[in-house]
Amino acid sequence: MNRRRSLRLAAVLASTGLLGTAVLAQAQASPVSGHGAAHQPHRAAAQHVLLISVDGLHQSDLAWYVAGHPQSALARLVHGGTQFTHARTTTPSDSFPGMVAQLTGGGPGTTGVYYDDTYNSALLPAGTTDCATAKPGAEVDLTEDLDRNKASLDAGQGLAGLPGSILSMTGHPATLLDPTKLPVDPKTCTPVYPHSYLKVNTVFDVAHKAGLRTAWSDKHAAYEILNGPSGDGIQDLFTPEINSDATGYAAGSDWTTDNKATEQYDGYKVQAVLNEIDGYDHSRTHKVGTPAVFGLNFQSVSTAQKLPSSDGLKGGYTAPGVPGPLLQHNLDWIDGQVGALVTEIAKEHLSGSTTVILSAKHGQSPTDPRALTRVDDGPLLDGLNAAWKQRHPGAGDLVAHAVDDDAMLLWLTDRSPEATSFASAYLLAQSGTGTDIDAKPKAFTRGGLDRVYAGAAAARYFGVKPGDARVPDIFGVTQEGVVYTGGTKKIAEHGGAHADDLDVPLIVSGAGAVPATAGTPVRTAQIAPTILTLLGLNPHALDAVRTDHTPTLPLH
Repeated sequence: MNRRRSLRLAAVLASTGLLGTAVLAQAQASPVSGHGAAHQPHRAAAQHVLLISVDGLHQSDLAWYVAGHPQSALARLVHGGTQFTHARTTTPSDSFPGMVAQLTGGGPGTTGVYYDDTYNSALLPAGTTDCATAKPGAEVDLTEDLDRNKASLDAGQGLAGLPGSILSMTGHPATLLDPTKLPVDPKTCTPVYPHSYLKVNTVFDVAHKAGLRTAWSDKHAAYEILNGPSGDGIQDLFTPEINSDATGYAAGSDWTTDNKATEQYDGYKVQAVLNEIDGYDHSRTHKVGTPAVFGLNFQSVSTAQKLPSSDGLKGGYTAPGVPGPLLQHNLDWIDGQVGALVTEIAKEHLSGSTTVILSAKHGQSPTDPRALTRVDDGPLLDGLNAAWKQRHPGAGDLVAHAVDDDAMLLWLTDRSPEATSFASAYLLAQSGTGTDIDAKPKAFTRGGLDRVYAGAAAARYFGVKPGDARVPDIFGVTQEGVVYTGGTKKIAEHGGAHADDLDVPLIVSGAGAVPATAGTPVRTAQIAPTILTLLGLNPHALDAVRTDHTPTLPLH
């Protein structure tokens, strides 16, 4: 960006309220220069990029909130940059492929990450020591189950005084993963850590290699996957465990079972990022400089959408696309946290050199409470296994691994066309009774599925070769409103391919962006090359960008 354009942009942002007049004066006094410019092929538009993922947030939620709160921090963010109103996340729309896409530029077929809990037919089961005789086929679990102690907010680090001491949690959470719970590489007979499982490099890999500082905050220690294959792309990775026991709340509940608890949990990550904006590490112990690439995810919108009620307020939506009382309350809270981050950026005189990108790993379905049909997937899978054994006496279970939220992903013990066709036909022939939003009986047909991609069709859907070790053998897209759950504790989920799952906000605001509303269809995977471009780095340094031909976002 040239000096004249930088000054014009700063003036526009100052008029919207995103930049203060003092920051405008600073922009006029000196040109924006790149951080670590010796490593950059051209002048950077920004020295810092703050990425915020508000998990569960739809573009419609953001539009609804901004319309009713025109002076809010979210409104100022929207009006201070480019808003892409037709942005879509990955399919499956799960947290791991969604976040990985934002930071690699690739979809599941390229990154190898389809969900937070999957299966790999080429790896050996966790705990394998005799790799010469072990049978391939292993669960790849990227959830809290990998923690040394998943009941603890620090994932087993052993900090005293939790939860208040959580900011003292290590910035290298790979040390908190239990290697006996990791799948085993048959070639080396050693555990496969999440960062090694990722098939491509990340924005953090590229930025760190260029001499720039990196930091991130997320919900599981397994998010060390974002380090990339190098294993050290993120210098400061803060990952308090969201599914640990929530201190001060109902016994046995984790931070996701109460929306106020989730907000408290999210608040720890906000404080970590505030410390990083001020130039410290997440714990505010060491002065290290504000990172070039950093950010966090919020979980509390997701729980406000999923929980039937919490803190005396009704969760979810009251009408199609209209947030209910709990979600409205939480959106106010999110707005305050985003405002605090932007205010701290201005306080540190970083507004003229910082780009803020706001999006979401995934949406949540359904946003129409009348569409909800909760289906217990347990009997469906049990029935499938039983039918397979009846046809093949002496055979074991057909389903090796299943992940069912508002999509169905199955990995089979028999990957032949006969087996995948059998599974598809069986599921689509099933009918039964689930429950509606009021926990009353509600019939379902076709196993709750709208369409099924089986075997080679599933491989084609994800752009990989048939027989790929990671791709699910069955990918089922549910009927609108179907959520696979055995109870009534949640009224929404994600993972599927409906608009409610996929349509997320995407705002690029601050340095390097111009105030605009863009209706061009874009993908959240385009965030990754855009971050590198803003920092003056080569977006084609990302493996997935080259493979998937992922373009940068059209900011100009």
